[in-house]
Amino acid sequence: MKPLLIVSWIRILWIVMCLRSTMALEEVHVGAIFCLGTINGKVSKFAMDAAVADINSDPSILGGRNLSLQIHDANYNGFLSIMGALQFMEKDSVAIIGPQTSIMAHVLSHLANELHVPLLSFTALDPTLSPIQYPYFIQTAPNDLFQMTAIAEMVSYYGWAKVIAIYTDDEQSRNGITALGDKLTERRCKIAYKAVLPPDIRGKMNFVMEELSKVKNMESRVLVVNTLSTYGPIIMRAAKRLGMMEDGYVWIATAWLPSILDSQLRPDIFDVAQGLVTLRPHTPDSQRKKEFTARWNQLSKGAIGLNVYGLYAYDTVWLLARAIKAFLDQGNNISFSNDPSLTAVAGGSMNLSALSVFDGGNQLLQIILDTNMTGLTGPIWYDSKSNRFLVNPSFDVINLVGNKLRQIGYWSNYSGLSVVAPEILRSRPQNRSSASQKLYSVVWPGGAKKKPRGWVFPRDGKKLRIGVPRRVSFQEFVSEDKHTHDAHGYVIDVFLAAVKLLPYAVPFEFIFFGDGRQNPSYTELVTWITTGEFDAAVGDIAIVTNRTKIVDYTQPFTDSGLVVVAPVRKLSSSHWSFLGPLTPHMWAMTAAFLVIVGVVIWILEHRLNDEFRGPPRKQLITILWFSLSTLFLAQTFSGTSFKKYCDFCEFLGENTVSTLGRMVLVIWLFVVLIIQSSYTASLTSFLTVQHLSSSVKGIDSLITSAQPIGFQRGSFAENYLNEELNIPKSRLMPLNSPEEYADALLKRRVAAVVDERPYVDLFLSNHCQFAIAGQEFTKGGWGFVSIMLYSSSLMHKSGLWSPSAFKRDSPLAVDMSTALLELSENGSLQNITETWLKNRSKCSTQSAVNDTDQLKPDNFIGLFIICGVACVVALVTHFGLMIYQFHRDLRKDPEPPSRRSSGSSRLKAFASFLDRKEDLRKRRLKRKRFSASSSNGSSRAEVGSRGQSYPREFDMYQESPSNNSNVWNG
Repeated sequence: MKPLLIVSWIRILWIVMCLRSTMALEEVHVGAIFCLGTINGKVSKFAMDAAVADINSDPSILGGRNLSLQIHDANYNGFLSIMGALQFMEKDSVAIIGPQTSIMAHVLSHLANELHVPLLSFTALDPTLSPIQYPYFIQTAPNDLFQMTAIAEMVSYYGWAKVIAIYTDDEQSRNGITALGDKLTERRCKIAYKAVLPPDIRGKMNFVMEELSKVKNMESRVLVVNTLSTYGPIIMRAAKRLGMMEDGYVWIATAWLPSILDSQLRPDIFDVAQGLVTLRPHTPDSQRKKEFTARWNQLSKGAIGLNVYGLYAYDTVWLLARAIKAFLDQGNNISFSNDPSLTAVAGGSMNLSALSVFDGGNQLLQIILDTNMTGLTGPIWYDSKSNRFLVNPSFDVINLVGNKLRQIGYWSNYSGLSVVAPEILRSRPQNRSSASQKLYSVVWPGGAKKKPRGWVFPRDGKKLRIGVPRRVSFQEFVSEDKHTHDAHGYVIDVFLAAVKLLPYAVPFEFIFFGDGRQNPSYTELVTWITTGEFDAAVGDIAIVTNRTKIVDYTQPFTDSGLVVVAPVRKLSSSHWSFLGPLTPHMWAMTAAFLVIVGVVIWILEHRLNDEFRGPPRKQLITILWFSLSTLFLAQTFSGTSFKKYCDFCEFLGENTVSTLGRMVLVIWLFVVLIIQSSYTASLTSFLTVQHLSSSVKGIDSLITSAQPIGFQRGSFAENYLNEELNIPKSRLMPLNSPEEYADALLKRRVAAVVDERPYVDLFLSNHCQFAIAGQEFTKGGWGFVSIMLYSSSLMHKSGLWSPSAFKRDSPLAVDMSTALLELSENGSLQNITETWLKNRSKCSTQSAVNDTDQLKPDNFIGLFIICGVACVVALVTHFGLMIYQFHRDLRKDPEPPSRRSSGSSRLKAFASFLDRKEDLRKRRLKRKRFSASSSNGSSRAEVGSRGQSYPREFDMYQESPSNNSNVWNG
């Protein structure tokens, strides 16, 4: 009996343990941490409760188990958030949804890492919550990195360069602005100023208004507000009080604003945020979403409206439930074990030993990341386990107009800005070109429909301090009026004309730079902009590389390169001017080819043409005469038919009867025709254009010489000559005025002067005994200088002229560049140039000193190669035929072989064969016989009276009725 009793008790105990285990598994515990007093907290609670109810109503989801969700109210208190997390972990929760803020996400993620409890949040979207540092933290809504990318693309789309960031100093707001700065930099924009507010600004309206007052006095008018929904309305009310919601301002708010307006009807916010642009996470329309929205009032009992974070809350619970189901379906058990590290520090009142490690935490984490589902917010799955970004992040772009949220477009990481829903564009080929980026029109603050400029002059009561060089030379460009002390000159007129075209007033004052005794250093003038002495500079300021590194220029308004000025003398026509068009090498090569072609024609015609036979002296004269005659044949050949050309050849007496000879002659005549035409044109220029001569031929001859070189004091030419061309400073002489230029050149104190083209043109208009030697050896221009959005670093050390320079990134530079382009297009710039610079010349037009533009062999090397190849091919073909004929004769020779075997004898025989006159009459007769025999099917070869055969090359000749000459039938 006792054994049976013992067995019965064991069975009872086992059944009890199984029942206890089953009861324990009937509920799966999940915790949630939210501030239930906030809008997102309230909405999230209703949404999560609805999700839990829907999950538990379907036994197939968790296999008959219930999902138990316990929500802890953090009540705006970080400490209470930590305590809530500890309580959930004591109760063996398999996951925690939340926290609501990023600062608590950073803290609680350490606990999650230690206890292997996944932490899921759809509101803590800080870009710095890295999965590498926090492997158990998962964001179930689009990371703020994408929201900041959308804002940066909007700023770039509207053409603004700088923004001011206004944010509260909490983890999510601060790190979001950091990400915004990075994304703006990628698009060549920047955050000009960061207005940092305390983490909690409730009751601190004075502080907020004080900070916004600083912003109001700044240049940028594009303001980005990134904060929590609790604090955003406080900032907007302060801005409204300060008059910062007027025309000219641009306000961009992050997703905190739609979360408020979608949940509550807040006329007070509409009143203070008219014209503001904001972003809301995009959720595509679906039947499930419509059904959930329809029953929201029943779920919330009309307490609050549904916003997008309510949808994410609902989907997060479902995501977790599906992951738990998959976890259990894989045969895993929900079990917890003690953490040895916590056991070691157990004791006291903290009861850390009650915290247990979730044994299946890592498996559940991986299943969550692998889950692929479609929720109320659309597709939910992660693009990779390394960054854990939800796929297809996208946002609605919204404009507050009246009491409505007016959607003006979308942004997605796939297509950028568009007016077509992202889910539609994803079915099309990707197109991120600037032309495809589009948003609907916006009603901006103040009711303006025109896009705001995005910046104004700072409201500090000061005018722009514009530095103007006080020149002592070339005062036509810029100078100080001795009576009124005003700035005037060509550059000043260009600047003033450009300012008049700006769509706004620019308060400025000119401040002269320099002592008036010598030209100031323009590099120093530009440096004063960076130090704050000047806000901009206006003058004949060359755009050079080292200056573009510290300031920005406007659009160049005139070309300017360095040139060499040297004394010149006029060249009169010489008795040998006809030799000038060709270089000696060209004359030699032409003569050589005349002889070569003559010799080749002689070789090809010698056996056939009586004109190329006779005594050696006669043949030599024939070669020379025939070669020279081609110079005149070319002109005739260019304007007549080939048949007339052949008649002309007969007239001259030098008939070319061989096909190869005619081929070579035609090619040579073409070469002669090109050379003759070029020679004629060049000689015409030599005899009709006035030429100047100078010992200095250009910058290259100056570099190789040891002569001194003059330059304008204050110009960048000194540094360029020394640093780029390695000319010692001992050879460089500074000169102050055009008079010093002329004096130094005439007295040979300098061999030449190197200066910018506009100065040189003005100098030469009054000094006719000098001229430009060589070509410009730099290319650039002048521009105004500023501190310009687009760096001119592409300009090499040269000098395009820009009328002004501004502090780097000054938006005024862009508008001034646009104005300069308009001046150029409407002709005003040309009129100003004519007034100041073009009507002052006292010299007749004269050409510059250049290296003589003689024709060189390099200009015709291609033609000579073609002619040479034709000669070689003709000779090879000719001698090949001769060798063939010669061997045929030898085979038919009746003499004994011993005699034929002598090499010298065969060579003499071949030479005699080459000199032998070809009888064309007999060849024609044989050709006719050969044709007759061929028509009868005979393959016999025709043999001449001397036993030689004639190739078919000569079949194209026919007998002429007169003079036994031959004319080509072709």
